[in-house]
Amino acid sequence: MPAGTPAPIDRAALERIIQRAAELQTSEREIGEGLTSDDVLALGREVGIPGRYLQQALLEERTRMVEVGPGGLLSRTVGPAAITAQRVVRGERELIEATLIHWMEKHELFSVQRHQPGRITWEPTGGFQAVYRRAVGATGSSKRPIMLAKADTVACTVLELEPGYCTVALTATARKTRGESVGGSAALVSAGAVSTGVLAAIGAVLPVVLVPLPLALGLGYAVLRRYGPVVARIQLGLERALDHLEHGNRAERLLPPTPPRLLDLLANEVRKALKP
Repeated sequence: MPAGTPAPIDRAALERIIQRAAELQTSEREIGEGLTSDDVLALGREVGIPGRYLQQALLEERTRMVEVGPGGLLSRTVGPAAITAQRVVRGERELIEATLIHWMEKHELFSVQRHQPGRITWEPTGGFQAVYRRAVGATGSSKRPIMLAKADTVACTVLELEPGYCTVALTATARKTRGESVGGSAALVSAGAVSTGVLAAIGAVLPVVLVPLPLALGLGYAVLRRYGPVVARIQLGLERALDHLEHGNRAERLLPPTPPRLLDLLANEVRKALKP
């Protein structure tokens, strides 16, 4: 880097700079125990933040789900069976639901199981082609990898907050994958305990008797740890769907319609000619 050229600012540094600038800005004003929505909007105007972004952030804060820690021992040691993501999105409920259905069917290979106003549930699409695409997409070898391949079901709740704003909550379950991890770990530990008992029964020396059980415990723990990346991948998949609602949806509407291909035009003409 040439001498005198300032170092580039990465995303983490940019967030720290913005947060510090906001602290300095608010320190110049008298702020009581709390701020009203009008106070926040006024502060935003002073620092040049558009009102629509502040309004969306305020709605997200009001509807933020309280994060509850895992209640059971299994959830604390292995991971949750249900993964959730939530965001406030601009748009009408019908358009948001239609966009999510198209996204889940095209990019995650999930079909609608039940659809009611404000509530949608999906299940994995069946068939050889879907299974093949899901296997290829889960490995990351496709252009847009499938993130929810290990999910059992996905549910969505869309709640209208204000005209033009909706809160969208996505929940994916992965009980089957978690059960497989727990079952595999339990099987390894049981095998280690049985092997230790057999060696002790035949009179093996103590160092040999003590080998199987610690080895099985280590392998069992490693199997349990494999569920953590599954949860992280599903969480990323839910956030990616919300990103599409928030950004990609508007970008797609700006694209011009795709012109019909020559083969499509010929096929349409053949169909017309075959009609009686």
